[in-house]
Amino acid sequence: MATRIVETADVSEQASIGDGSSIWHLAQVRENAELGKNCIVGRGAYIGEGVVMGDNCKIQNYALVYEPAKLADGVFIGPAAVLTNDLYPRAINVDGTQKSASDWDHVGVTLERGASVGARAVCVAPVVVGEWATVAAGAVVTKDVPNYALVAGVPAKQIGWVGDAGARLEQVEPGMWKCPLTDSLYEETDSTIRKVES
Repeated sequence: MATRIVETADVSEQASIGDGSSIWHLAQVRENAELGKNCIVGRGAYIGEGVVMGDNCKIQNYALVYEPAKLADGVFIGPAAVLTNDLYPRAINVDGTQKSASDWDHVGVTLERGASVGARAVCVAPVVVGEWATVAAGAVVTKDVPNYALVAGVPAKQIGWVGDAGARLEQVEPGMWKCPLTDSLYEETDSTIRKVES
C-alpha cells in the first residue's frame, strides 16, 4: 500500500515514513522522526524531531508527540493528547537569557505495544505506559503505568484492568479476570496481570 501525505501536511525530508502510512491536513512531522508501516497521523497532529513510532500506530487530530517519545507497535493517541518532554519547563535561564535547545535535557514518554492514551490526556515525561494499558480521557500521567492497567484522573491512578481488546476486565474470582468482549482470561499476581494462554 502506498504512503499518503496530503499537500497541506508539513513533513521533513529527513523524516522516515513507513509504507502504507497516512499524514493528514496540517500535520507536522519533524526531522529524523521514524514512522513505521501503516501509521496514521491525523489533522493538525505534531510528531517531534527524532520521535520513533512502530507499525500500525494511530495519532488522532491535534495530538502533540514531543521528542524523544518512543511508541511501540499498535499505539493509539487520542485527539489533543500530549506527550511532554521537559522536567523543568522554563522559557528563560536563571540569568534571564532565553533558553535554547542546548540549555535543557529532553526526557521522553515511552508507550509500549498496544497502549492507548485517551483524548486530551497528558503524559508527563519521563513515564512508561505499559503494554495494552489505557490512559483515560483527560488523565494526567505522572508515574509509570503497568501493563494492562486502566488509569484515570489528575494525577492518574489505576482504577482497573483492561484486556487486549481494550474493554475493562471483569473479575470472575479472586485473582482471575475476564474480557467481556473476547472471553479471554487474565491472572493477577503481585499487582500485575497476565493473559492466560489457552
